[in-house]
Amino acid sequence: MKRFWTLYKVEQKLGLRCPDMLIFGVGMPVGVLVLIAVVAGNKTAGGSSYTFLQSAFASLMAVGICASAFMGIPLTVADYRDKKILKHFFVTPCTPMTLMSAIVACSVATAVLSGIAVSVVAAFVFQYRMKGSPFLFICSYLLVMTAMYSIGVFLAGLCKSVKMANVITTAVYFPMLFLSGATIPFELFPKGMQTVASVLPLTQGIKLMKQISMGDPVENAAGIIILMIAITVICSLLSKFTFRWE
Repeated sequence: MKRFWTLYKVEQKLGLRCPDMLIFGVGMPVGVLVLIAVVAGNKTAGGSSYTFLQSAFASLMAVGICASAFMGIPLTVADYRDKKILKHFFVTPCTPMTLMSAIVACSVATAVLSGIAVSVVAAFVFQYRMKGSPFLFICSYLLVMTAMYSIGVFLAGLCKSVKMANVITTAVYFPMLFLSGATIPFELFPKGMQTVASVLPLTQGIKLMKQISMGDPVENAAGIIILMIAITVICSLLSKFTFRWE
């Protein structure tokens, strides 16, 4: 545990995420929330009984997860590998699990900060009130976070350099961000695009969070939960084989 907190502090000082993650992980979801609330906050979404603000809340809570999982973790690890920082860790008692746990912990802090910012602005500025169970919503949020971070850790092992990390994370991050309903309301997509976007794991995670937040019965809840758990287990196991110190 002492090594973990030491690495956590080191990662905070060395990490790339401070300016970029604050912009993409915290500033973007709050900005999109304000834009949606001002433009169409009280309008019903796609002929449904809930408003765009109610629909967007759960989606924007996932933006911090998306940014820190698919950009923060892989880019940070790739940068450490390029700068030989990982090579220095290799000759210490530090294990890959301890190192990745510290990096993930910093990403969790970013995502939680994003979630708090979105919640505070929604509740106190636009009087948003969750219709569903806050406890179940938090559970679904943590489940989605765990699954997405496992993908991020797996990608970190695949990215052998910052250049490769930029290519891979861009190919994963932007489709997840814009097609999953995280920033653009899923209800606005044409039927064909909704079908394609439903393949993305984050889309399913956001559906789970959104339906819980609005107090609606969750369609295929067991299937989504099993999917999130399967992603976590598979990507975590694969990351053990893909991680390299240099």
